[in-house]
Amino acid sequence: MTQKISTAVGWLALGFIAYATLSPIELRPVIAPAQLEHLAAYGLVGLALGIAYPKHRLWVIAVVLGSAFALEGLQLVTPDRHGRFPDVAIKTLGGLGGIWLSQIGMRIWRTNTHPAS
Repeated sequence: MTQKISTAVGWLALGFIAYATLSPIELRPVIAPAQLEHLAAYGLVGLALGIAYPKHRLWVIAVVLGSAFALEGLQLVTPDRHGRFPDVAIKTLGGLGGIWLSQIGMRIWRTNTHPAS
């Protein structure tokens, strides 16, 4: 059940990030400073997809980092947005942090639910 929820949360969050990243600037939702939003959003995606696909860590890393670079690059072709390296750097930091937390959390969960005899 946890994997199904994490799968839905991860992909829905990534879809929302794509919308917020590529929509006109006046439609972009704002709830915090931009860098904090980027860090938290990609952290959530990394965490959720890391839990959803625990045996496919490299694939999750590729999806999270690839989407950060791709969406930042696609901003270069929109008239009112701009892709910048500091933005992609904070997004990748958030995504990798979320993936790392998912791996630590899964290891703790396995240890507590299947203690060594």
